[in-house]
Amino acid sequence: MQTATRRAALKTHISSGRQIAAPGIYDMISAKIADRMGFEALYMTGYGVVASYLGLPDAGIATYTDMVNRVTQFGLVTSTPLICDGDTGYGGLLNVAHTVRGYEAAGACAIQLEDQEFPKKCGHMLGRRVVPIEDMATKIRVAVEARSDPDFMIIARTDARTTLGLDEALRRAEAYARAGADMLFIESPESVAEMERIGKSFDLPLVANMVEGGRTPVLPADELQRIGYRLAIFPALGFLSAGAALEKAYTGLKQKRSSTGLDVPLYDFQSFSKLMGFEAIAEFDRKYSL
Repeated sequence: MQTATRRAALKTHISSGRQIAAPGIYDMISAKIADRMGFEALYMTGYGVVASYLGLPDAGIATYTDMVNRVTQFGLVTSTPLICDGDTGYGGLLNVAHTVRGYEAAGACAIQLEDQEFPKKCGHMLGRRVVPIEDMATKIRVAVEARSDPDFMIIARTDARTTLGLDEALRRAEAYARAGADMLFIESPESVAEMERIGKSFDLPLVANMVEGGRTPVLPADELQRIGYRLAIFPALGFLSAGAALEKAYTGLKQKRSSTGLDVPLYDFQSFSKLMGFEAIAEFDRKYSL
């Protein structure tokens, strides 16, 4: 599917009013597996990408170059609409414009920008500080003007709830909506009541960040739909499940010094090789072998 078609499809899904779920992808294996599942969107998680790519915490260490390279590769190996974490935009207003253009050219269908101070932190950690509301509103206006495809969506995220309270987070989200954001993302509400209040406060589509073990209740799809969230992202589900499986498999190997008899589900090797594209390699070899 061409990128422009993917962007139009994502916008149509969001506009339909039906709540959609987007799994977090963090490396090429998770991207390829999720892409086969028929999701309406995939979410490139900053936490997961930084962890898998650099082995470091999501704390403002990854650069624009690190992240746009990941966007490019995800765009090449998937056909599902791709929503990408753009952190704070990686600098000042000129950097924000450059980031938007770079993510758009790399194949993203939407970019998420947040109002944290640099260096940013994961949205479910304490101690996050936010920039002045006017600065972030200007950042959103710059992002909107920098895109070339009007279907490339700008998601405005505020991290004000944890430190400054829900009222301030709602005030900021309203300002970002006026600045031209296509979707609003109020990070880490701490109760269903808070989520319901957010849902009643805005006409723009809302993002729910469903982090297993995080600060926000993880709700069933029909409950999120009732509250008013259009998009639910599950950034941690993939790497948490993969981490648990790897720890169990490697622990068994350490104990047994063999993979025989391990109580761990394994992807069929031939199917995995097919997923990675080895059939195309074999066909290439057949075509050009002497």
